Amino acid sequence: MDYAELQTALEHRLAVVADREFYQRDPAGHLAALQAASEKLAALVAKLPADTDPTLRHYFERQSYTKALDFLKAL
Repeated sequence: MDYAELQTALEHRLAVVADREFYQRDPAGHLAALQAASEKLAALVAKLPADTDPTLRHYFERQSYTKALDFLKAL
């Protein structure tokens, strides 16, 4: 499976979380962006095939997004 779209969505969500300037400038906008990024990521995770590596599944189930990103980058 090509995980490029999943990796991009994961990177985007992590970037939104880390954008403290955006949060301070526009808390409601930041929350909306975080919700949208989280929904996109959740939709992609829901589409993972049954034979997806259990370690990767575990990272998403526990919301260990940095570990999931590291895992994807190592593929």
